[in-house]
Amino acid sequence: MNLIPVIGLEIHVQLKTKSKMFCACSNQGEYEAPNVTICPVCTGQPGTLPTLNAAALRMGLKAGKALGCRIPDRAKFDRKNYFYPDLPKGYQISQFDLPVAIDGTLEIEVHDKDATRPVAKIGIIRAHLEEDAAKLTHLESGTSTVDYNRAGTPLLEIVTAPDFTSPAEAKAFLTELRAIMRTIGVSDADMEKGHLRCDANISLRRMEDDGTPQDKTLNPKVEVKNLNSFRSVERALEYEIMRQEKLYLSNTPPATDSTRGWNDAKGMTVEQRSKESAKDYRYFPEPDLPALDLTALRDEVVLPELPVAKRARLALEYGLAPADARTLVEDPLAVDFFENAMSELRAWLEALPENEGTREELWDENKTKLAKLASGWFISKLWGLMAETHVTMKNLKIDPENFAEFITLVYTNKVNSTSAQKILASMLELGKDPSQVMEDEGLGQIADTDTLAPIVERIVRENPKMADDYRAGKVQVLKSLLGLMMKATEGRAHPKVTEELLKLHLEH
Repeated sequence: MNLIPVIGLEIHVQLKTKSKMFCACSNQGEYEAPNVTICPVCTGQPGTLPTLNAAALRMGLKAGKALGCRIPDRAKFDRKNYFYPDLPKGYQISQFDLPVAIDGTLEIEVHDKDATRPVAKIGIIRAHLEEDAAKLTHLESGTSTVDYNRAGTPLLEIVTAPDFTSPAEAKAFLTELRAIMRTIGVSDADMEKGHLRCDANISLRRMEDDGTPQDKTLNPKVEVKNLNSFRSVERALEYEIMRQEKLYLSNTPPATDSTRGWNDAKGMTVEQRSKESAKDYRYFPEPDLPALDLTALRDEVVLPELPVAKRARLALEYGLAPADARTLVEDPLAVDFFENAMSELRAWLEALPENEGTREELWDENKTKLAKLASGWFISKLWGLMAETHVTMKNLKIDPENFAEFITLVYTNKVNSTSAQKILASMLELGKDPSQVMEDEGLGQIADTDTLAPIVERIVRENPKMADDYRAGKVQVLKSLLGLMMKATEGRAHPKVTEELLKLHLEH
């Protein structure tokens, strides 16, 4: 039996406004003690009235445009009715038939060796604004607590078309979505912190041998919840595909839509309940909020350079490898840091007195080597140190100017790799100038022949057999002597200068 997955995603993006969706309470409640950032409006007290957060509306429109959506002339809010302890009013203010953004498309690149579609176009059905519910915590004792700090937090719910055909595509989409939300500044989109939450809808479809569907209608789907990382989304979908394939092969395919939760520890989904439909929520227009005229607002939305364009520009402008460009663009602070550092490096290069040719020629000749060196030290070395010491881009003590100076020390061979790592660690801890660290800690390379000559003489004198072997024609011995020189100088001896001194001493 030929079965292919049909997958759609429902994603909630927490908007980083200063205040909540319909009241003036702080939107930073996740960092406060429970039930502190609350008021009569977000706790649903009788007689209170909601007031729309204009910043949340603008962020919703901005996100819609970035996802290639059409912004309609008119939008409105509705009441989504259901009872649960995390919903103090007994209904959620959301949008039903007139959302702020519709009919979008996002093209994604799937970097997976088994991907059948390296590039996929994913339809965006809608993106609508709504308020979040409170946070429930279920305790081992069997009781539960409710924190209303999160109640009323502005959310943008993004509903995709069922256009995904593999878990890898779903993961790639979420990665791109996170980069977009961060780039346009509407959300930190940190899935582990709940800023981006995802439910996945998945069903299977029988296919003919020629690749056409046996039936164009969609089969009953399973909505998978409790997905708190990109990896869990991918793993949950892989599990559901296998589980549903077994049902089809045993002639007991899913008969109705249902909801299952992902148990990350066990690596499996577990049944929760039958899935509600729109009619179960008894949507009706929110009487306390007027309809929205979006005709003027949508023209005011200006988008920055989006991730796909930024990656292409970094590759073209600096010759960056695609993987490095993708990594940098995932964090707007990181890519800004890198570009500012590259600007400093260009200024340093052009100011060198011994240069020949025009500034453009000089930059074209060196930019790719400098960019590769800078991105390598930034992504591989600095980020590794930051992770070990729990430093983020927001509280990084190293500025782009000092990082660029550090790269010049490496580029001009004034420090070797070992010393450079020590300098970078000190810069991260103390925020000091790299040249000052190099001077204070004696980490610069030794290229002065007067300093190296006595050490060369001692190494040769203490290793007479190696010296005789070299003179007898075993030139490979030179590497061993060079290694002893490096050990004697703690790696600071300039390799080329030292090698020439060794040859000179051995041959005379």
